[in-house]
Amino acid sequence: MQEIKLYELLGYVKISPYRTNTLKSIGKDIKMPSEIARDININTSQVSAALSDLKKQKLVICVNEEVRKGRLYKCTELGLEVLENIK
Repeated sequence: MQEIKLYELLGYVKISPYRTNTLKSIGKDIKMPSEIARDININTSQVSAALSDLKKQKLVICVNEEVRKGRLYKCTELGLEVLENIK
């Protein structure tokens, strides 16, 4: 990936503690929003907003989009690359 694009995404994630902590919580796992909320001690609605933002930037994907409850999220390769630069 271009270094400039990486820095843009890195800044986008780091400017929001919710996005940063959501990405960190998922890491290399597959998690539900409720699990992430428990991990980082914030409301599920805040996690959902962070996931929506991260999804728009192609940093996370929902692996079972068709279900209404019990959605699972994982980091994309791009998300893992950004996460590597946050730690």
